[in-house]
Amino acid sequence: MTGYVENMRKRIGHDTLLIVGAGVFIHKDGKLLLQRRRDNNCWSDHGGCVEIGEKVEETAKRELFEETGLIANKLELLGVFSGENMMYTYPNGDKVYIIGISFLCEDFSGEPKTETNETVDLQWFDIDRLPENISPPVVEPLRRCVEVLKSRRGA
Repeated sequence: MTGYVENMRKRIGHDTLLIVGAGVFIHKDGKLLLQRRRDNNCWSDHGGCVEIGEKVEETAKRELFEETGLIANKLELLGVFSGENMMYTYPNGDKVYIIGISFLCEDFSGEPKTETNETVDLQWFDIDRLPENISPPVVEPLRRCVEVLKSRRGA
């Protein structure tokens, strides 16, 4: 959680907070690297909140590194996601409305670390056999990511 979000939470409690998030899907050899989140135990992309003054691409790269140890060399914009599907209540009761900007990364370096203070696991999943328990705000961006990847292979 960012300093901004922590500060706002002190003021508004669990009420709905509008946040801008940046997420990254890592793809290699027909597989996506997903993380299992510590807070809701669901599978997700790698991302988080944009800090005040931070570029969205910087957020995506920073969060990817913090959560996986990987360095994104190149990001490809998948889309901007908003609407009712991006309303979410975290297990601690914090409500958010997320405007999510999602990226695909196929050019990366480093070795993945499997556990961080925000994640409990990292696993590679075939894009045709993804887990069912996807974090709710990631469902639509993940669907878009899979569509893009399948269109490239002609499926």
